Amino acid sequence: MPMSKPRLFLLAYDIADPRRLVRVHRACRQWGVPVQYSVFLVPIMPATIGDLLAELEGLIDEDVDDVRFYPLPSRIEMDEIGRRDLPEGVELIGGAYGGEQIAALAAARHPRP
Repeated sequence: MPMSKPRLFLLAYDIADPRRLVRVHRACRQWGVPVQYSVFLVPIMPATIGDLLAELEGLIDEDVDDVRFYPLPSRIEMDEIGRRDLPEGVELIGGAYGGEQIAALAAARHPRP
């Protein structure tokens, strides 16, 4: 994948301390869109993945906390039941999540270089 195009990742965490939990949640909101309480959809440029992981590494206690970062396929198939937390106009069900949508979501959620 070209380094200049955003890619979608699923970020999930389990943080043992409430203070660290708040810090990690705030950081994740800067990088992605919450889809559940501790799960984020993160559109990110491959060149900046290291920045995100370094930021989170500085916030967690590696002995008791857990952060996972999964690359998502270009075509996402999923089902959902219940409330939705994705921004208006972002649709993941029944089709490919296009490059333009990823780029727009990346720019709106995290304007870092």
